[in-house]
Amino acid sequence: MFEIFTIPFLQKAIIAGALVGFLSSYYGVFVVQRGMGFLGSGLAHAAFGGVAISIFFNQEPLIIAIPFTILVAIGITYVKEKSNLAEDTTIGIFFSISMALGIIFISLKRNYSNDAFNYLFGSILAVNNNDIIITTALSLISILLFPFWKRWAYSSFDRELAYTDKIKVMIDDYLLNIMVAITIVVSIKVVGIVLIAAFLVIPAASARLVAKTFSKMTLVSISLGITSAFVGLFLSYYLDIPSGATIILLQALIFFFFMFIRK
Repeated sequence: MFEIFTIPFLQKAIIAGALVGFLSSYYGVFVVQRGMGFLGSGLAHAAFGGVAISIFFNQEPLIIAIPFTILVAIGITYVKEKSNLAEDTTIGIFFSISMALGIIFISLKRNYSNDAFNYLFGSILAVNNNDIIITTALSLISILLFPFWKRWAYSSFDRELAYTDKIKVMIDDYLLNIMVAITIVVSIKVVGIVLIAAFLVIPAASARLVAKTFSKMTLVSISLGITSAFVGLFLSYYLDIPSGATIILLQALIFFFFMFIRK
C-alpha cells in the first residue's frame, strides 16, 4: 500500500504536489479575497503561449513560460491602472493574445512532443528535478516575502485606506500578480493549464467558508492545498486515473462539505 513512497518518480510527484499545494493555496487567498479568480484563468492560458514558444524553439518550457507570463501579468496590471477598462476586460485581451500566439507557434512546430499535452492537462508523474528545484526556490522566495502578507491583506480589504496610510499599493499589486503568475506556471505541470485556476481558487474558497480571520483563512487554505495534493495523488495512483483531475475533484468535495456544515 505504501509502495508509493519507494518509487523515485512518485517521490518527486509527492514533493512537487506538496510545494504546489502550498504556493497555490497561499496566493489563492488573495485571489479569492480580491475577486481575481478570472486572473488565475487568464494567466494560466497566457502561460500556454510561453509553453508553445518554448516547444517551438526546443527549450525547457519553464525557461520561456515564466518570463512570458510575468510580462503578461505586468501588462494586465498596467493597462488596468492606466485605462478605464474593467479588470476582466483587460485580462480577456491579454488572454486572447497569448492563446493566439500559442496556437500559432504550436501549429508551426510540425513534430511537437507530448509536452503541450502535459502542460494542458497536467502530468505530475512527469515532474523532473528541474521542476522540483524551481518550485522549491519559489517556495523559499515566498517565505522571504512573507512580510508583504500584511500589506497585501490590508489592501485586499480596504484599498483606499491603504493608500491613505501611504502604503505603495501599486508596487504591491505588481509584486503579488508577478508571484501569482510564477506560481501558475510552475503549477501547470501538476494539474494542467485547464485546471490550475481551480487549484488556485478552491482551497482558498473552502477556507473562507470556515475561517473567521484572514490569517486563519491563509493557514486553512495552505493545509487544504497540501493535503488535497497528497491524498489526490495517492488516490489517482491506486485508482489509475489522472492525478490533476483527482486533486481538483477532491478539493471540490471538501468545498461542498464545508459549505453544508457551515453555520
